[in-house]
Amino acid sequence: MEAEPVTEVTSRDVFVIIPAWNEQERIAATVRAAAELGTVLVMDDGSRDATARRARRAGARVLTTRHNLGKGAAMAAGVKALPEQARYVLFLDADLEASAANAGPLVQAVRSGGCDMAVALPPPQPGGGHGLVVGLAREGIRRLTGFEAEVPLSGQRCLTRRAAEAVPYAPRFGVEVGLTVDLLRAGYTVAEVPAELRHRVTGEDWRSQVHRARQYRDVLLALRSRSLPLRSP
Repeated sequence: MEAEPVTEVTSRDVFVIIPAWNEQERIAATVRAAAELGTVLVMDDGSRDATARRARRAGARVLTTRHNLGKGAAMAAGVKALPEQARYVLFLDADLEASAANAGPLVQAVRSGGCDMAVALPPPQPGGGHGLVVGLAREGIRRLTGFEAEVPLSGQRCLTRRAAEAVPYAPRFGVEVGLTVDLLRAGYTVAEVPAELRHRVTGEDWRSQVHRARQYRDVLLALRSRSLPLRSP
């Protein structure tokens, strides 16, 4: 089968899913930028602020959960809401703001047939953590699949609809690692694609440390639950 030619990225067949929790300061800018790429759905994961209202005002369709269910559950719910015409699913984090418009190379990589899931390889950003969670995720993916992931926790990913619907979504912050492992083991192709995307860097205060601890826990649980071979879909 011949790959489709790369055309203008903005298309009705691209469905952008943005999981969001208490992102009222950034969600509107992210939605407006993401709308340049396709139809935008914000999965408001039980936010206690104005995230849902501001996302709607910015032009997004919004689905809201009563309680915070975690990133993985929000992404899975977004996939279940795919419209019939959606052929490509683009996951974007809610804090990308204007840089969300730069996710076009991910869509192009998948649309051209180069891979089933394109993962954004962003430019280096100062700050961040000490690499413990990234190291755990990278080593786990390598041991389970042989794939050498440079950015195993990148939340910016474009998938074919078939790939997006083929595998389960790990709970909470284990979702990215779970997607990579499950798709590779099911025979899908994954590639990391450079993209000029920038999001808020986690700091060094106690809230940031708690966030990293939760990330570590969720990634570890996702890897442990995938210790046995998976069946192909």
